[in-house]
Amino acid sequence: MVQQYLDHAREILTSPRSVFKGGSKGMGLVSLFGYQNNYDLRDGLPLVTTKKMGLKAIVHELLWFIKGTSNIKYLADNDVHIWDDNAFDHNLKKMVKEGVFSESTLKRYSDSWKQAKYKYIQKIKQDAEFAERWGDLGPVYGTQWRHWKYVDSDGTVKEKDQLGEMIENLIRKPTSKRLVVTAWNPGEVANVTQPPCHVLYQATAHKGQMDFQLYQRSCDMFLGVPFNIASYAILAQIIAQQAGLKPRIFVHTFGDSHFYAGDGERAKWYEENIGKLSGAVMEAKSPQDYTGILEWLNSSLPPERRETEGKDHVTAIVEQLSRTPRALPRLEIAKKELNKLTIDDFVIEGYDPHPAIKRSMAV
Repeated sequence: MVQQYLDHAREILTSPRSVFKGGSKGMGLVSLFGYQNNYDLRDGLPLVTTKKMGLKAIVHELLWFIKGTSNIKYLADNDVHIWDDNAFDHNLKKMVKEGVFSESTLKRYSDSWKQAKYKYIQKIKQDAEFAERWGDLGPVYGTQWRHWKYVDSDGTVKEKDQLGEMIENLIRKPTSKRLVVTAWNPGEVANVTQPPCHVLYQATAHKGQMDFQLYQRSCDMFLGVPFNIASYAILAQIIAQQAGLKPRIFVHTFGDSHFYAGDGERAKWYEENIGKLSGAVMEAKSPQDYTGILEWLNSSLPPERRETEGKDHVTAIVEQLSRTPRALPRLEIAKKELNKLTIDDFVIEGYDPHPAIKRSMAV
């Protein structure tokens, strides 16, 4: 599994279809459109081993989705901060308008923005009324999975529990081709902090074994994708278990998969030297070759700007390519009702990753 991830990373850096472009977040991107990987879940949990992953954050976020909520208080209370930037940005203008924060906090990644975001998260954790008013992200994943709004034939607005129905239908008609959950609601995309990246998943089963597929439209290969692979593999295991099935194959289909390349002069350097980098990666045959590429990058790249430090993910993936994948871990999930699962019901065994590689998320 991990080798598939590394091969995909290598393809992004070397494919003649790949392009260097500017992204919506003001960062340079090395981007490849269209790719697919298949993971056999019987071999273990597909959790990347070429860097240490935080399983607690992955499971907490997934449980948050399953709860069907769009407020970050559950995440903040459990010290999971992957949605902090999105929630703060989503609510900041209204908070400034109402005097919660000053105008000076509006410049993203500035010191005042970071300080205000920290205070915001502390208030979310400590003040339930504040969290209720300012902790919402709009109708993101969990809301769409569990509370999809639609207008019935009589004109009344109703809700559909897509995930619950998928599990029920897997039990009744496991070979159905209609076992689909979508997070992409065209009428509500404009109302969320971030349009859903992992857009749609589908399940099917035969002779007691379930296959599962995710379509992901936008794929942050260094930070997001390893997280998403593990999250949806765990979701597949949960769904299969709830339906009395065994998970088999997880198919991950990618739209735009990319590596962030920083901004400013650093992004410009990558744009001008992407051909040279691609050639070096294409010729690399051993971990030592990738170590040499990393040394070349570190000695040649302009320094990152302080405000956007850590948003060059290219050097991070080259470091991963210099590491040898290790055996996959196993995950055991307690047999409980879907809505009663907690973090304590997930036990991982045999996870022996390489050290963490720290980078920051572009929002």
